Amino acid sequence: MIWFIVLAVMAASGIVQAVLSSKFKQYSKIPNDAGMTGADVARKMLADNGLTDVMVTSVEGRLTDHYNPVDKTVNLSADVYSGNSIAAAAVAAHECGHALQHAKGYAPLKMRSELVPVVSFSSKYVSWVLLIGVLLVERFPMILWAGIALFAVTTLFSFVTLPVEINASSRAVQWLELSHIARAENRDKAVDALKWAAYTYVIAALGSLATLLYYISMASSRR
Repeated sequence: MIWFIVLAVMAASGIVQAVLSSKFKQYSKIPNDAGMTGADVARKMLADNGLTDVMVTSVEGRLTDHYNPVDKTVNLSADVYSGNSIAAAAVAAHECGHALQHAKGYAPLKMRSELVPVVSFSSKYVSWVLLIGVLLVERFPMILWAGIALFAVTTLFSFVTLPVEINASSRAVQWLELSHIARAENRDKAVDALKWAAYTYVIAALGSLATLLYYISMASSRR
């Protein structure tokens, strides 16, 4: 049963990624109402909210956009940084939403940030510990349980990420509408793009939970 759930989540993940790619390709061809680039949108949103100590930079790659709370930078991929589409505006505003969360001490973001060192450690060793645990489960079952504990940390991180991403999108859409960068139909397109982006985090969290339950089931059956 659990294997079926894992496979179903994997299939859903592929579908969501395909739809997300299609949506961003579609909305990347539609100019936003203000004709502003993603970089301009980000700088204006930050300025409108009084965040004068956050820098906007361009980074390599596609969909590599992110906010770095350590050096307070909104990092936008080249297409978003220089593009003036509704997709570029939505992504730029979303990343600025994280900057606002950071400035206002948004609790889920603080919790996620505190989990980062633990998750980094867990992610580094979890695959090896689980592999060894599965191979030696009959003789040393505690190794598998140790791997499960490490994997549980990454699962927790996935679920803590959900409210962080959803809230950042909510802040983005609200500001885009108030600033007249995304009005009427374009607002709906921005919402749609960010909605499908959020689905990827939902699927990732569910996939992680299903995998965690699978390992727990395996370890429990060996008792």
